[in-house]
Amino acid sequence: MATVRLNGDASGYVELKAPNAAGSNSLILPNGNGSASQYLQTDGAGSLVWADPFRLVQSTAKDWNWNGLTTNTSIDFTGIPSWAKRVTVMFDGVSTSGTSNLLIQLGDSGGIETTGYTSGADNSGGSGITTATAGFILTQQSAAANVAYGSAYISTMSANTWIYTSSLYTTLPRIQMGGGTKTLSGTLDRVRITTVNGTDTFDAGSINIMWEG
Repeated sequence: MATVRLNGDASGYVELKAPNAAGSNSLILPNGNGSASQYLQTDGAGSLVWADPFRLVQSTAKDWNWNGLTTNTSIDFTGIPSWAKRVTVMFDGVSTSGTSNLLIQLGDSGGIETTGYTSGADNSGGSGITTATAGFILTQQSAAANVAYGSAYISTMSANTWIYTSSLYTTLPRIQMGGGTKTLSGTLDRVRITTVNGTDTFDAGSINIMWEG
């Protein structure tokens, strides 16, 4: 069995061995050392490349009065890295002061974008689809006392185009479903949760996000 042995400067060694019935293969190492946490991955054609591991990162949850204010009309999450391929927005008992529908807006280094969305939501009550172009619409509120639980998923389609789907339970009671798409002008790095009218305030619950890639 062919063996390549790399001896340590002081002691010990590392060996690389081919299998007993080895075919004829060449593996080409990549240039450089890669980045922290990367690993070597074959491209299937004889070259090894540095690859990023799958990562799942959760942010810190924000209550409706997370900044000490009871007049929040929006809740922002920033710092989403460029490698993120999907962002999940989670709602736990979220309520607002009015009947305006909940809305998710995306942003990049230029700020939150408030136009160019295609989105709609419907509920199990059969009241019909509600649409929005200022963000991804989540719920048909109907009453200020309505409380929302569930998740929305925002996944990259290609480049800066993102696809949205959501499923929430609200205490009407209803099951709320939504979907949509949005192409950003740059790389996604922030998410805002607000309402369609932009003036209703959050008065209960908490929201968190996580990203993966």
